[in-house]
Amino acid sequence: MMGADLLVLLSDIDGLYTAPPALDPTARFIPRVERITPEIEAMAGAAASEFSRGGMRTKLDAGKIATIAGTTMVITAGDRLNPLAAIDAGERATWFDAASVPVRGYKTWIAGNLEPAGRVTVDAGAVRALKSGKSLLPAGVTLVSGSFARGDTVAILDPAGHEIARGLVAYDAPDAVRIAGLKTAEIEAVLGYEARSAMVHRDDMVMARASEVEVDHAERA
Repeated sequence: MMGADLLVLLSDIDGLYTAPPALDPTARFIPRVERITPEIEAMAGAAASEFSRGGMRTKLDAGKIATIAGTTMVITAGDRLNPLAAIDAGERATWFDAASVPVRGYKTWIAGNLEPAGRVTVDAGAVRALKSGKSLLPAGVTLVSGSFARGDTVAILDPAGHEIARGLVAYDAPDAVRIAGLKTAEIEAVLGYEARSAMVHRDDMVMARASEVEVDHAERA
């Protein structure tokens, strides 16, 4: 898997704004983004909006993959002469900081699955466990949606619906629905076979906001 220090995206707009500048004259330019948060994503419009289709939302999706892997990203206007020289000269552009502790290789591939096959919502206790480097157990799952098979990528959402992680699920969707909320000791009786204790193992998971704790646990596992 290839890596890079910088990803340059040339667009018909010179960077990220708080709203579509063509539609909102009060939109403010954002020169630097330290981390792509849900608030930053909201500036790009909803996933199904005209503004986002093939536009800024797609660029932010690419930015999440790049920055979590340790690559800085810049968005600037490409409809001018020598746009790369313009960046070097300090002309207007939005810079996205690379993660200070990037994830590499296998986990970058997981993070790069832009369209998860399903979604798993978890409770507050599971959120804390995941942030401390633990696997996702069925006991912490409150809702399962989507049609997926074992090994597919699923998005893991907190109680407010924000994506906090993404990983490879250990169960087909029907079985995941059946064991959601169950303790490990109860799974075999429900499914009729001895199954894995984790719905998404920590080795097959990447946090949406990579932290030193998450990466440290992954490296030591």
